[in-house]
Amino acid sequence: MLFNPANYRRNFRNIALAAAIILYVLIVTGGIVRVTGSGGACPDWPTCFGQWTPPTGQSASIDYLHRLATLLAVPVVLAGLVVAWRWYRNRVWIFRSMLVATGLLAAQVALGGAIATGGFPVARSWLDALHLGLSLLALGSVLLAAAIAFYLTRIEEETGNRVNEARPGNRLVFRSPFARLSLLTLGALIFLLISGAVVAGSESTIACPGWQVCIPAITKGNFGAWVNLAHRLMVPITGLLMAALFFKAWRTQRTQTPILVSTTAAVVLFFAQALLGAKLVAGFPAYLLALHAATAVAVWAALVVQLTTVGMAARTGEDEAAEAAQGKGRKGLAKDFLALTKPIVVVLLLVTTYAGMVIGARAWPSFWLTFWTLLGGFMAAGGSGAINQYIDRFDDFKMQRTQKRPIPSGRLTAGEGLAFGVLMALGSFYVMVAFVNLLAALLTLAGIIYYVLLYSIFLKKTTVQNIVIGGGAGAIPPLVGWAAATGSLNIPSLFLFALVFLWTPPHFWALALVRRRDYARAGVPMLPVVRGEKETRWQIFLYTVELVALTLFLPVFGLGGSIYVVGAGLLGGWLLLAAWKVWKQGGNKVAWKMYRYSSMYLAFIFLVLMIDRLL
Repeated sequence: MLFNPANYRRNFRNIALAAAIILYVLIVTGGIVRVTGSGGACPDWPTCFGQWTPPTGQSASIDYLHRLATLLAVPVVLAGLVVAWRWYRNRVWIFRSMLVATGLLAAQVALGGAIATGGFPVARSWLDALHLGLSLLALGSVLLAAAIAFYLTRIEEETGNRVNEARPGNRLVFRSPFARLSLLTLGALIFLLISGAVVAGSESTIACPGWQVCIPAITKGNFGAWVNLAHRLMVPITGLLMAALFFKAWRTQRTQTPILVSTTAAVVLFFAQALLGAKLVAGFPAYLLALHAATAVAVWAALVVQLTTVGMAARTGEDEAAEAAQGKGRKGLAKDFLALTKPIVVVLLLVTTYAGMVIGARAWPSFWLTFWTLLGGFMAAGGSGAINQYIDRFDDFKMQRTQKRPIPSGRLTAGEGLAFGVLMALGSFYVMVAFVNLLAALLTLAGIIYYVLLYSIFLKKTTVQNIVIGGGAGAIPPLVGWAAATGSLNIPSLFLFALVFLWTPPHFWALALVRRRDYARAGVPMLPVVRGEKETRWQIFLYTVELVALTLFLPVFGLGGSIYVVGAGLLGGWLLLAAWKVWKQGGNKVAWKMYRYSSMYLAFIFLVLMIDRLL
């Protein structure tokens, strides 16, 4: 049951997280409605033309989604308040934050309804800014409560004891230089967001379209021009604060995983939304407007979480100085960060990405399209690999093959590994959006989520089919390449996905045969560990037969001609022979050769496809 006392803590975290997501959607859709003027598509409130069903038309649909988020937010936030009152009354920051969030949401809903129905015909831009401010503060209050609850749970799980009621959770402490910088940065950001809302909803942009035009408007006492100028000046100031926060975090917060990760995410998101804003000025597609708004709110959310974790940690300037001193003189950092990306795996994925571009376009892609696509692909694959190493850090310590990796060996902290992975993964999506196209960006994001969530967290330690199902993550890069070059996907492109998908199990099972004792020590249910070496050798041969059959079937769907058929036949025979030896002979030496041969096979089969498509 929802209000079972034994589940109060877990229920509160889940409810608070749901409330934060709904409020996030509420703010983003509200921003789109405000900028596009689509709020007038539904003259009444909370219904749309008296109907509760979704309306037709893009403008009305966006307004409807915003109203739906408003109606959902109220009961969810109230539920969070009830659970906080029942279980967290002694945690002042948690209970009071939910109480404040409830009051702010009530005021925001009332103001939004009045604005939507024309209750305030004057000073609309300022009311929109106030409406946005109430929404941001409500989201911040919910995130504050949720972050404290998650933080306390993490501490209790690590120590095995409940945190003392008189200690962290009842107060946030900001006494270090980094903590004060965090407070200043959050203040600058909210001023930037609110002033931006005023500028967007008023005529101050017209009054101050350029720096030269802005000065006369200010001297004439145009208040809108003053707001516009203040907003413009706050952009570089906030950017400098963000940069300072980033570098200081990586110097003084290396051992504080929540702080380092949230800081890194906030900074990456801030500069990403600035990049999208620059693209919007140049007249790029409308979807960038929604993504720009979503990213700006995400920066606020990340900074609230960051500030909460900083306050919970309650570090002193001496703590930070000592940590900075310990980090001086470290050697080989660039090599260690590169190792987090699993560079050998990344190179193979980039080969399939580039091949997908050439095969899809039937031509050599331009230099810049190639550069940005491969850079985004490297960041996505490398970031996913780094996050995977963070997730597997305890298992890696138990395995001979992986115990010398940067995190289990202690050369990098867990926080550094995860923050680096988040930086790369987030950055890859925005690189793809800004410089390639939306479809390639969404496929890149899907690959990250597939690998990190579906495979690394849910599948790897729970099922013997982990590699089979998880192989879909490595099969996405050729689709990314195809989408980057053509802007679309079709049936032939899906066969490239299927090719890599079928290649993955025999490739990794061959490695698993060699390292089966490592996997057994780490508790990873790989096929040789669960079903034995004999069954694994047979499955390797079976999947190899299916893989080779698929490659020879591709010309039926227009992928490959005579050159490809000859090349695929020769390569397939070579791989089948290696798989046959694994099945019949057994032994680690044969399995290792299969592992190496299969890597070369994948690169060569895509190379043959490229040559055939170009000739």
